[in-house]
Amino acid sequence: MSVATPDRPGLTVSGHPISSPLKDVRTLARHMVGHFVENIAPCGTLPGDAIHGDITTITRTCLELAINILDGHNLPQQTERLHDAAATWAREGVPIDTIHHAIHEGFKIGFDLVINHTTNHTTTTTTGTPHTTLTHTDYHNLIHGAKLIVDMLDTMTTTVSTAYVRELKTVVTEHHTAVHTLTSALLGGHPTTTMARECGIDITDTYHTLALHIPPHPDEHNPLLDTKIVARRKLRRLQAQLATTTHTTPLHLLSTDGGTLLLPHTTPTDTLHHLITTLSQAARVPVTATVITTPTHEIPTAADQAHQLLDMVTRLHSEPGLYRFDDLALEYQLTRPGPGREYLGSLLTPLDHHPELLQTLRTHIAHNLNRQKTARLLHVHTNTVDYRLKRVAQLTGFDPTQASGLWYLRSALVARSYGD
Repeated sequence: MSVATPDRPGLTVSGHPISSPLKDVRTLARHMVGHFVENIAPCGTLPGDAIHGDITTITRTCLELAINILDGHNLPQQTERLHDAAATWAREGVPIDTIHHAIHEGFKIGFDLVINHTTNHTTTTTTGTPHTTLTHTDYHNLIHGAKLIVDMLDTMTTTVSTAYVRELKTVVTEHHTAVHTLTSALLGGHPTTTMARECGIDITDTYHTLALHIPPHPDEHNPLLDTKIVARRKLRRLQAQLATTTHTTPLHLLSTDGGTLLLPHTTPTDTLHHLITTLSQAARVPVTATVITTPTHEIPTAADQAHQLLDMVTRLHSEPGLYRFDDLALEYQLTRPGPGREYLGSLLTPLDHHPELLQTLRTHIAHNLNRQKTARLLHVHTNTVDYRLKRVAQLTGFDPTQASGLWYLRSALVARSYGD
């Protein structure tokens, strides 16, 4: 945005430039920077060379820009310096709210100086009351000057925001690329020491390898919406939550329907359960995950095993949440090919012509034999659930209300899910 034209006359009050109190740029810049350090907490934590170097230089640049605009000049190179400085601050991690707060504080100091300089042009009447000597032109220039100050603030804020966000996007993209490259190397079993050092990420000896399933958001089925945008927004919410919840850089390869996440083994299991809960809340869909803990060099095998477990959990329509291998060891073994799996799968053949019975059995087992929840999910009465379970016992010879019968039926569901 351009706030002035080169040919515009400079603004004056009582014959003096409005910019007069700002002319001692070096002294005023030091005063402003000192005010920033004392009154804006984050500024006081910046290194001394930043305070006395880059920050002071840019403060002088902003003052020079203000003086030139009030005097009727417009120097694009000064705006470019502010743009370059904002990009540097973004890369160095200086908070953008601190930058904007400093700019506004600087404007308040400068505006007070201009107003105080203007009010000095008064005379005292014989009665002792102050009387202004400002002319109509002076008032006009003051109003015009105030508008220019607002325009200058807009220009500086826009310049800083645009440069900061653009650079931050570049930094984030570079970081994401590095994280994805490092994660891919770990999952591929390739050497990662040098790569991790270049990324600034510490590699531990042992990792939790998580396989994640992210189901579609309800809006992804809405024909009136762009489903790709809905899915990407879901993923961004999940990634943002992941970045703020974990205390280390999360290594992950995630898409809109799931992926792989690597976390240091120092992360407690209880924290992993909480993490999956918070990710579900952020994505607004129930996330399911399986986890295998293994030495770093065995991550490729662990990832493959974790995704096999996840596939099994989703095939069984188990409740969303976090599952460990210990929770699924028996089911995992039942999925291995062989005559045992074929025999167990055949136990449910009598239910092939009764899909409502098979659905009731699967839902009942998947939700920890909770009759009320099963009935609610199937939209039937609990008595109907009881009746259907009795029919399952009559047709298969295995009673789902008895421990031995339930064991065979659950095993048959596991085997059947892979036989299908």
